[in-house]
Amino acid sequence: MHNWGWIFKMALRDFRKNKAKLLLFVSSIVIGIAALVAISSFGDNLEKDIDNQAKELLGADLVLENNQPIGEQALDTMAIAIAEEVNFASMVAFPKSGESRLTQVRALKGNFPFYGEMETVPKNADDRLRENGRVALVEKILLNQFNAQVGDSIKVGELQFQIVGELHKAPGQTGITATVAPVVYIPKKYAEATGLIQFGSRVEYQRYYQLAAGQDVEELIQPFKEEWEETHIDDDTVEDRKRSTGRSFENLSNFLSLVAFVALLLGCVGVASAVNVFVKEKLTSVAVLRCLGVSSKSTFFIYLSQIIMMGLIGSILGATLGTVLQFILPKVFSDFLPVEVTVQTSWSAIGFGLLTGLVISVLFALLPLLKIRKVPPMMTLRPDESSVSFTRDPWRWLVALGISVFIFSFSLMLLDGWEESLGFTGFVLLAFGLLWLVGTGIMWLIRRFMPLSLSYPMRQSLANLYRPNNQTISLIATIGLGTAMISTLYFIQNQLLDQVKFADKEDQPNMLFFDIQTPQLEEVKDEIKKRELPIMQEVPIVTMRLESINGVDKSDNEGLPDEERNSGRLYNREFRVTYRDSLVQTEKLVDGKLHKVEYPGDSIFVSFDKGYADRTGIKLGDELVFNVQGRPMKTYVGSFREVNFRRVSTNFLVLFPDNVLNNAPKFHVIITKSQSDEQAANVENEIVKAFPNISVINLGVIVDTLEEILGKISFVIQFMALFSILTGILVLISSLIISKYQRVRESILLRTLGASSPTVRTINTLEYFFLGSLASLSGILLSFLATAMLNVFVFDFPIRWAWTEAAIVYMGITSLTVVLGWLNGKNIIKKPPMEILREG
Repeated sequence: MHNWGWIFKMALRDFRKNKAKLLLFVSSIVIGIAALVAISSFGDNLEKDIDNQAKELLGADLVLENNQPIGEQALDTMAIAIAEEVNFASMVAFPKSGESRLTQVRALKGNFPFYGEMETVPKNADDRLRENGRVALVEKILLNQFNAQVGDSIKVGELQFQIVGELHKAPGQTGITATVAPVVYIPKKYAEATGLIQFGSRVEYQRYYQLAAGQDVEELIQPFKEEWEETHIDDDTVEDRKRSTGRSFENLSNFLSLVAFVALLLGCVGVASAVNVFVKEKLTSVAVLRCLGVSSKSTFFIYLSQIIMMGLIGSILGATLGTVLQFILPKVFSDFLPVEVTVQTSWSAIGFGLLTGLVISVLFALLPLLKIRKVPPMMTLRPDESSVSFTRDPWRWLVALGISVFIFSFSLMLLDGWEESLGFTGFVLLAFGLLWLVGTGIMWLIRRFMPLSLSYPMRQSLANLYRPNNQTISLIATIGLGTAMISTLYFIQNQLLDQVKFADKEDQPNMLFFDIQTPQLEEVKDEIKKRELPIMQEVPIVTMRLESINGVDKSDNEGLPDEERNSGRLYNREFRVTYRDSLVQTEKLVDGKLHKVEYPGDSIFVSFDKGYADRTGIKLGDELVFNVQGRPMKTYVGSFREVNFRRVSTNFLVLFPDNVLNNAPKFHVIITKSQSDEQAANVENEIVKAFPNISVINLGVIVDTLEEILGKISFVIQFMALFSILTGILVLISSLIISKYQRVRESILLRTLGASSPTVRTINTLEYFFLGSLASLSGILLSFLATAMLNVFVFDFPIRWAWTEAAIVYMGITSLTVVLGWLNGKNIIKKPPMEILREG
């Protein structure tokens, strides 16, 4: 039996004596717990707000949507209020500057939104819109881009509208959606008069319903579902929006929690390293306790009690900091949030953080702490650490297994899939394993092959990397993984931007003109050639839907067993296809062959994108019946193509042979290349002025938009990665302070033997330089590996090594380590040896 009162008393007594050192251990997990609690609290509050503001997200009780006019519905007579909207992508122009841009035009009729409100400047400017005058509400980001203001005019198609308000927010809209597709609201009565709703235009018709309070919407619409499916009408209820939005942000919250968990794991590696040094210093004291008759288990529990106290203190401090930190998160994520997030204390998140911090800090501390059980009484006479046999201790492997199980269980709770959880756990263990191998390998190489020809300061600083109480492995693990996270982010972000900067590539087009009607085609081509721009592609596009697959239509498909059912997306989407008998540069035939249609009545063989066919279950030889503008057309799958959708080209999921769709209603796309951004803007403005229905995609603007979006996303990821970096720096500082006691003895010895202060300073500086170099280079190597794997398996990019960015990261991390090391040891160097000995 253990005397627990005496054990706790001894633990407290020793804790007071070593309070400064133990509090350094605590600091390692504070940042990780703070991040975890802040993200969990934010997720809890966001979930409540989505639930409370679900109606404001949708703006109505029910929304019906179709790409054809919806027509009269039985529900119309049951509603308290109805609003209608026609929305489509179109160019708009600002007459004052003569500039134009592709936007989302929303033609609105009625008092939408029924719940929530449009945030405008001036306030209630949307009321002017509902008065049905020729007025417009314009997204703030659009006004800022063209230096326009309320009172100016905006041209939508053939009509000019007076700008009566600056739109800041609408139901369900976020900062990211405004950046990608800025909105212009006009009254619905002018939609047709703009001349923009023509054949081939991608138009969505929406009808918003406000129903009686307390009405069960799901039950009310159930009788109409079958009819809506046949006419391709989609319905969206408050519950649907709540589920989809909640699911999206739950995934975001879980991802961010995993990032915070990585920061916590880094801190726990710091705890393990610090406890390892602490245990080494305590081996003699443990041996004395053993000589006095204290059992090995009681001795172990004394120091385990200290670890538990330390973990609890760190978790409490981290939970407190995290609760405060959550006030910042709504501002960090503001561009991604569709609702106003209220900030309040989440006791479940605090409890979760406390439990996680306590469990994981104890688990990581147990590995070095288990050595205490093996300390023999003879160590009082022979204080040799090598006499403690630890390699075959089964508890060591049990604790290691416990750590792996905990990481897997934690990730399973967040990812809701054992395969993803196993992958995350494997990545964490692989990362730590690789960094440990690098640290161990470097230490072995230095010890084995360090040249004797090196200068004395160089040899001494390198030897410090493998001497007792070194922090080499722990620093490489913590700083290395933090560096890897930040480096991978920068490398991938730069590669993404490099892939889309088409305007800088000589062989890549940078302008697309679409929605060109057949009677306009030759005239538009002449206008483009007149401006000395090449016609790189001219492509006809036909819209159609899929009626049946091997004789199975949509209604039959839904009655089939899961394993026999075709993908629902095949029946629901509108296909935009083209026709030709040859491949373009962005395509490669991978299976089957292209068939031509030479005589009327020949079988029609179409070609599918291989990736899309794999995702939806389409196979070679399948019989597909398409509805082409109301006319059924039987086809067969004759080949699969591999399509590079990242290249600027008219890429299609489905390719028809020539001589089949030539007479079908269609519109056209022309692709060209300008020599400069200024020329592109001029051509765009002139074409839009002459042909208002034509839309233009200027890839220079797209790249700018993408850079802005990636900037916002990378800011969020960098904000989360900052927790890992801060944790790594804290571990670095605590490790340096802990090792300071060992460095004091070495410095005294060197000074006593006659070494000058500059020599000692050089040794310390070089040691920290090597530590920083090893940590940053290890992280950079890991990030190179991660980036290469993402390029190959996720993005399908060519592997490119970001040497410039890597050099910047290396210099930053190494410089920080040297500066912190210098600040840590400067007082030791300045003082005379005898003064330090008296203080000791």
